[in-house]
Amino acid sequence: MNIEKAIKFIQKNCKADDYFIYIWSKDSHETRFAQNTITQHIAGTNTKLGLEVAYGQRTGKASTNQLDEESLRELICTAQDMAISNEPDPEFMPSVGPQKLPKVQNLHKSTSELKAEEMVELVRKSIANAEKHKAMVSGMTEKHLQKSIIVTKNGFYGEADFSDFGHSMTIKRAENETKVSFNDKNYANFKLSKELDRLNEQLDSLSAIKSFEAQKIPVIIRPAALAELFGYLGWTLNRRQADEGFTPFTGQLGKSFFGKNFSLYSTLKDKDILAPPFGNEGLAAAETCWIKNGKLLNMPNSRYWAAETKSEPSNMFNYYVPGGETTEAEMMKMVPRGLIINRFWYIRFVDAKRGELTGMTRDGVLYFEKGKIKHAVNNLRWNEIPHEVTRRIMAMGPSQLVEAYAKIPTMLIDDFNFVDKTSF
Repeated sequence: MNIEKAIKFIQKNCKADDYFIYIWSKDSHETRFAQNTITQHIAGTNTKLGLEVAYGQRTGKASTNQLDEESLRELICTAQDMAISNEPDPEFMPSVGPQKLPKVQNLHKSTSELKAEEMVELVRKSIANAEKHKAMVSGMTEKHLQKSIIVTKNGFYGEADFSDFGHSMTIKRAENETKVSFNDKNYANFKLSKELDRLNEQLDSLSAIKSFEAQKIPVIIRPAALAELFGYLGWTLNRRQADEGFTPFTGQLGKSFFGKNFSLYSTLKDKDILAPPFGNEGLAAAETCWIKNGKLLNMPNSRYWAAETKSEPSNMFNYYVPGGETTEAEMMKMVPRGLIINRFWYIRFVDAKRGELTGMTRDGVLYFEKGKIKHAVNNLRWNEIPHEVTRRIMAMGPSQLVEAYAKIPTMLIDDFNFVDKTSF
């Protein structure tokens, strides 16, 4: 049974007062490599169908990866039986009705037509580059074609197709290790030579590492690191959590709380950024400014909490941070000395209510002085509060696509708080 027939079968046989059907399917090809050898190629399709039903405010959920009639009958019975047995859900919201969805292009021919042989050739060239530099490289080349469908009893139907290409490389020579990664919905934007040049440049910059003590110091943070940092900001920028007093944004809506140079959008206008036309609750995506020149204008808001607070529901479906025109070379001349950060990892909360995070640098840290890179330094642990970081933005470069869903600039940040040295 195909997806269309499976939906019609559920619509015909589900007896609940309300239902919400979601279908997610993915056709994937992944070529993994490690220590200059291809280790695995995985290809296949995976489909998941979920059903949430309601009798009044009593709800039940079930899911399956089989679309035959017997599996669908079992799915319906399981969800309905659970709902009948459950206590009423005080936060239940009826399923959404018909909506006008934005027209977006998330599926690209260049990605869907990419062949496995071409992916293997990209890996082969990546390995040849590592061997030329007497190094070992590991990583993955991947392509995914995805479909998402939501259907409700109240008349909503949404269908979206996505393509995704990624190529990541971690190169190691002796004790020095660094990484670059590319992720885009459009394979046509990928240039292996550009990524190899970036990888080789980062590796060569780590040839001499000197000890550096933790301290507050200006930093140039590249987009890959900022995507990891601001990802946590996006997770905490939640209207309900703020209203209930669990985040630093309590009482800050409509106020200038971030740095005046910082803005954050979810956008449908930038064709480079992945933009799903609807969210998990079936809400149509809409152009949204979350933060404008430091002022907190909107916060992601569930349908339930929007009804409770008489506000509008909203969904943060991608990240766009407008940048500037300052180059890294110009940034290095703006401060007497500082560090250049490639990536962060192991980011964790220290204090969620204050918004304080801790994490470590990785993939190379460079020390510069008087406008020139001097040498690499050891990795460092840091403690920072993202919204306070935005208040110390001194300059920004052009925004760059760092993940399919995120476009972020390089930033020069004053007095970044490093608290310890790390050995990895």
